Amino acid sequence: MNILSPSLLSIDFNNIEKNAGILDEAGVKWYHLDVMDGAFVPNISFGPPVIKAIRKITKSFFDVHLMINEPKRYIEAFKDAGADLLTIHYEACGDVDETIKLIKEAGLKVGLAINPETDVWSLRPYINKADMILIMSVHPGFGGQKFIPSAIDKLKQVKKWADEENPDLLIEVDGGINFENVEDVLNAGANVIVAGSACFNGDIASNINRFFGILG
Repeated sequence: MNILSPSLLSIDFNNIEKNAGILDEAGVKWYHLDVMDGAFVPNISFGPPVIKAIRKITKSFFDVHLMINEPKRYIEAFKDAGADLLTIHYEACGDVDETIKLIKEAGLKVGLAINPETDVWSLRPYINKADMILIMSVHPGFGGQKFIPSAIDKLKQVKKWADEENPDLLIEVDGGINFENVEDVLNAGANVIVAGSACFNGDIASNINRFFGILG
């Protein structure tokens, strides 16, 4: 089963309740929430208080992407805000294994992400430890970037490992995904698709339905 996880970084925050309602009515089950700290990535987005506010208006699964240094410091805060899954960055953790362990002990699912410049083999030890692997297909911290093609080979490698060892592994791709390239990442092994601009620019319901038509 393929999952669409619209990135709320691109939502109109002046009309967030209305637009969240459109997502839910269209059948969206996941929300992708990008948390940026201004240190691991240059930008600052939002934190637990905003996620807690959004939690009150939807029952969707909260796919919270932590683009922050040493995310283990904030596990409980994001859990209390309503996160269902926390994705941490390989590059942002002093101890990846410990951080994964702490997230699981908090009762949350855990994702592990790598930046475009990070070797996919960095993920090899975690194929059986994470619930989801996230391949960044843009440099984290900014919306609206173009898809980096090298993500395709990384997705294929992770899919190979998953098929061998962890068939239930979710494989997410984030960055520059649109109607023209989404089939390419699906064919490479991705089964969780993050899209921001392609979901929210124009008619949201129409965009979501178009993605669902491709995702099946």
